[in-house]
Amino acid sequence: MTDRTARVRELNLYRQYFELVAAGTKTIEVRVKYPHLADLTAGDTIRFRIKGTDETCDVNVLRVAEYPDFEALLDGEGPANVNPTAPREQQLTNIRTIYGSEKEALGALAIEITLSRTIARQE
Repeated sequence: MTDRTARVRELNLYRQYFELVAAGTKTIEVRVKYPHLADLTAGDTIRFRIKGTDETCDVNVLRVAEYPDFEALLDGEGPANVNPTAPREQQLTNIRTIYGSEKEALGALAIEITLSRTIARQE
């Protein structure tokens, strides 16, 4: 038994990916293995925010898996779980556009999520 208390992390997300998370169709979030995410674990909550807006969406973290790079992550997790609207190669291009090769070299995190609740949405 642990004394660890679940935390709430706030992370920015592009609108197109936010919409997929809010709809419950994106179940794997991809992030670089930055030091500030090293202790992210199952049971934590992520509050995704569209940068510059009040739109947020809470998800529960089910699992965090580490991969050496984005290609291995897509192969291991399945592209449809990362973005059900784009083919694998397009996803790889998109992810590498967001995160350059120097960031990918840090490693990749696949964060399995499930929709918790939507906090605020602008219509």
